[in-house]
Amino acid sequence: MKPRQILVTSALPYANGAIHLGHLVEYIQTDIWVRFQKLSGHECYYVCADDTHGTPIMLRAEKEGITPEALIARVHAEHSRDFAGFHVAFDNYHSTHTPETRHYAEDIYARLKVAGLIEVRTIEQYYDPVKEMFLPDRFIRGECPKCAAHDQYGDACESCGAAYAPTELVNPYSAVSGATPVLRESEHYFFRLSDPRCQDFLREYTQRVGAHGPVLQAEAANKMQEWLGAPGENKLTDWDISRDAPYFGFEIPADDGKSSGKFFYVWLDAPIGYMGSFRNLCDKQGLDFDAYWGKDSNAELYHFIGKDILYFHALFWPAELAQAGYRTPTKIFAHGFLTVDGQKMSKSRGTFITAESYLAQGLNPEWLRYYYAAKLNGSIEDIDLNLDDFIARVNSDLIGKYINIASRCAGFITKRFDGKLSDMEAQFDFGSSHFTPNKDKPFGEFSAKAESIAALYESREYSKALREIMALADSANQFVNDKKPWEIAKNPDRNEELQQVCSIALNLFRILTLYLKPILPKLAAEVESFLNIAEMKWADVNNPLPAGHRISEYKHLMARIEGKQVEALVEANRESLNPVVAAVDNSHSQQRHAQHQQASEDRTQQSPWEPFIAIDDFAKVDLRIVRIVDAAHVAGAEKLLKLTLALGEGPNPETRTVFAGIKSAYDPELLVGRLTVMVANLAPRKMKFGLSEGMVLAASDADSPGIFLLSPDSGAVPGMKVK
Repeated sequence: MKPRQILVTSALPYANGAIHLGHLVEYIQTDIWVRFQKLSGHECYYVCADDTHGTPIMLRAEKEGITPEALIARVHAEHSRDFAGFHVAFDNYHSTHTPETRHYAEDIYARLKVAGLIEVRTIEQYYDPVKEMFLPDRFIRGECPKCAAHDQYGDACESCGAAYAPTELVNPYSAVSGATPVLRESEHYFFRLSDPRCQDFLREYTQRVGAHGPVLQAEAANKMQEWLGAPGENKLTDWDISRDAPYFGFEIPADDGKSSGKFFYVWLDAPIGYMGSFRNLCDKQGLDFDAYWGKDSNAELYHFIGKDILYFHALFWPAELAQAGYRTPTKIFAHGFLTVDGQKMSKSRGTFITAESYLAQGLNPEWLRYYYAAKLNGSIEDIDLNLDDFIARVNSDLIGKYINIASRCAGFITKRFDGKLSDMEAQFDFGSSHFTPNKDKPFGEFSAKAESIAALYESREYSKALREIMALADSANQFVNDKKPWEIAKNPDRNEELQQVCSIALNLFRILTLYLKPILPKLAAEVESFLNIAEMKWADVNNPLPAGHRISEYKHLMARIEGKQVEALVEANRESLNPVVAAVDNSHSQQRHAQHQQASEDRTQQSPWEPFIAIDDFAKVDLRIVRIVDAAHVAGAEKLLKLTLALGEGPNPETRTVFAGIKSAYDPELLVGRLTVMVANLAPRKMKFGLSEGMVLAASDADSPGIFLLSPDSGAVPGMKVK
């Protein structure tokens, strides 16, 4: 197969804060995909950069008493350190405050201007009368004009995802000074996104299915259609791409060569940073920039982004690229957010964890890479870092299953056979084992899984890939358990058998390492050193280690996670909620302490969780994993879907009928086959439409419109009790 030409980017982290575990979901996901492509022999480049422009950078630098350039240089070094610490291997990690990004920002702007897609207008804009500056969208906060969510940014709502003008916010205030902003006139530059050329292109592009599949995931494509509206509806508004001074960024070129006094909005030059970073790599390595970014490019271009910036990446960005004469992304992969123990990251609970803190506590970064991979798939769903599950899964899978194979067999080879492996093609009776040597496929089911595991990596279904890999690890351990090399070793007459059994186990271990290599690159390199082999490629799956091959002495490859390590990590990231009390005289200090203690008691008495229940009360509720085997609309019902739920596996599992009020949120056809959770011992209820024999669990909140059906973690099966 001819190697593919692939360029991959991740969203640019803003140079105004530290990398945290939420950020790492995206960069680890992307890095795994890129490593797999390179492992498969493709020409794949991964570029990224710090997003360095905007008012927040300017204000933070001002607060620290340094220049913006000094600030972004320091943060760039910190970001680079953290990414390297988690083995995120960019081919180039650059900055948007560079000549390359300036060049392409000015080039795209000029092309759009020639095309008649730039318009200058006088607008009313919010001005902070205290700080004496026009306020960027992100420094105006208020209530969302669409869903009424509080404390939202001036350009987009984090609750409902809507985009809007800052003047549409309800009860706005300045995030800089807290003052109520006032409206003043200012001249601004607009990209005419409402132009029929942009509208028509985006309707086609967001629904496009190319040679490599749809440009957008189904959920994202549906959201784009919602934002675009029906044909002829023209819901998109023109995009303000300029900002007033003072502003840290690139000044917009004036026609007369003089100062325009206006600057490119950060969201214009941030994605152009992808081009700038790749241009920088091209100049360093002699690559052809146009082969990847030119309008006639046959290369593949992929963006990995968070779902919160879909609007910018799937509408603004491809529209400006297409109208400026550049190629558009082959695919845009959006992912969800990270929660920790089922909740948003929290500084007070110690779960707003920075990458630097994780590494400083001595935790292995590949533990987190593995855990994220075990949760990630090709959808836009959020993933949860459950700290107890994190410990249990890593210890069970990586130590108890994978590492266990080598640790149980390597010592026999080095101590009894001078480190030499036996002939994998030798005839040997392994009874009913699946691992009978065969000239074409020496490892049976192991090597046969290469194609399906590769397909899962390609589609970003990492959790499914790991389920297959760990099933193979289970088989390898079963093989070792069945053969009992520790028993064979007691009989000197069975040396040949001992060498053969351990050689097969280590060859299976080698294949497992190859399959895990995109996720665990450092560990894979250590295994390659231990096995005394060259850097493995995907094509090596069918190449067993030859007879007489000498391995190195086995040294422990990975330690278990200890609960106290995670406890220390949480504690290190915790911020006290107690108020800071100044040093004062004892009487006043005691008075403040008493007030604080009384306030704490009042909060306890007014807890929204009361009245509490006992564990015995909870135990009365029988929660079970079920599979939705059928789902249908209910004639005459506005809110209900009729669900048929299986409480077990096999040809004839017990089923229940449940009428669930989730019609507004789910297409019944898409529910079939999905796992969810039901209350299995709820008394049946006779309804107008039939008998409902239980209840499925879903989340909803008045402040966050929507209904979200609960789904169990991977590995759960119908009938399993939730406790």
